[in-house]
Amino acid sequence: MINLAQWIKACKLDQVKTGQLFGFTHDDKKILLANQKGKIFATDLICTHADADLSTGFLTDEGVRCPLHLSVFNLQNGKPENLPAEIPLNTYNVKIDQNEIYVEV
Repeated sequence: MINLAQWIKACKLDQVKTGQLFGFTHDDKKILLANQKGKIFATDLICTHADADLSTGFLTDEGVRCPLHLSVFNLQNGKPENLPAEIPLNTYNVKIDQNEIYVEV
């Protein structure tokens, strides 16, 4: 099986400070970066419940909270922690190299 995943440069590390969310689009893929307590996570940018842009949501200790209906998604596995969201977000591998954040898509 051929792995078609590739690493893309998302942004500079200092663009996603601790406690911040950062959304971007690469080709047609919309990705959210979250800096939770100094660790960078990458998930889908759009809420699986109501198509809301999660970069306008809230970063909590539990994960990212959707700005529309307040569902929280776990940043490690993408799973919703509460209703109304029921479908998990996709999550992506992240690496940091020379102050640049890369995401495997």
